[in-house]
Amino acid sequence: MTQIQDFGFGTQIRKSPYFDATVRWGATGFSVYNHMYIPRDFGDPVQNFWNLINDAILCDVAVERQVEITGPDAARFVQMLTPRDLSKMAVGQCKYVLITNAQGGILNDPVLLRLAENHFWISLADSDILLWAQGVAVNSGMDVTIREPDVSPLQLQGPKSGAVMRALFGDAIMDLRYYWLRRVDLNGIPLIVSRTGWSSELGYELYLQDGSRGDALWERIMAAGAPLGLKAGHTSSIRRIEGAMLSYHADADIDTNPYELGLDRLVDLDIEADFIGKDALRRIKADGPARRQVGLVIDGAPLKGPNTTFWPVTRDGQVVGKVTSAIHSPRLDRNIALAMLSAGSAQMGAQVQVRTPDGTRSATIVERPFHDPKKTIAVA
Repeated sequence: MTQIQDFGFGTQIRKSPYFDATVRWGATGFSVYNHMYIPRDFGDPVQNFWNLINDAILCDVAVERQVEITGPDAARFVQMLTPRDLSKMAVGQCKYVLITNAQGGILNDPVLLRLAENHFWISLADSDILLWAQGVAVNSGMDVTIREPDVSPLQLQGPKSGAVMRALFGDAIMDLRYYWLRRVDLNGIPLIVSRTGWSSELGYELYLQDGSRGDALWERIMAAGAPLGLKAGHTSSIRRIEGAMLSYHADADIDTNPYELGLDRLVDLDIEADFIGKDALRRIKADGPARRQVGLVIDGAPLKGPNTTFWPVTRDGQVVGKVTSAIHSPRLDRNIALAMLSAGSAQMGAQVQVRTPDGTRSATIVERPFHDPKKTIAVA
């Protein structure tokens, strides 16, 4: 463990309940996400990737802020926010959803948790849905209360995460199903635990409901996981691009619609509910999306790191789109990328060119995800 250093941009950027613990355990770099620090550097990102896929890592993702919706009309209000049909969502279930605006644009792609009949959490990607939901509620005529609770998630991810969970909670936790949640107590620390995560690996998220216990929770998990090879880490760009998992503001934004991303399964235009964006999404489906997300395999030497700008993609000398996320996968021994291309240029197997900072490279359009396309690892 390292000596605690001082990081800071002022009090307007919040620190998570795990901040000091992550620094003790080797975090040396942070970025800002939902107005909070998130650890992004625990040393070699390739080693962090191997730790994730071979053993397990613990990640501070308290930046996944929760929008809590309660009240007699909570279920009806939540359905108004998303085009995914929630009519069969049970108490104790989680669902990956999209939140869309009146134009069908994606405002966020969170995980929705149903804690009780009229009690929901929206576990956010990087955008201010608390403000959106409160604004929508003002003129909705619905009886709901919308707030940000004291909830701070951790992600425990990797093939040995189940064994770590068993060490923490006993055998009973092992029957928790994929995308379901459970209330638990760990030595007096109140938690919601779900079989979810941003890694495409077997994993769990632990939602701390008392920020004063953050340091104790982190150390308790690391102590239980040490004999099993658990390491402190950060969300892996390599693994999430292999799994074609979206990063909001990179692979999707307010001008992106679900059909461009191939997320038709998250839009149900036949439900009775008049969700926000329904008319626009009906038009987009009828006309067909103007763009499509594809995978790319980029030729040449291994990329030195993830892209920090959108790289233009050209075909026959014309710009036809952009690379949104790119990385070298040491497991696949390929440069892989997610790209948004014009629909007419998005044919599988076609050759395109990518303008990288190191020069133009050839690339091939391929299906995505690049690894485990049926998510058998995470669901197992």
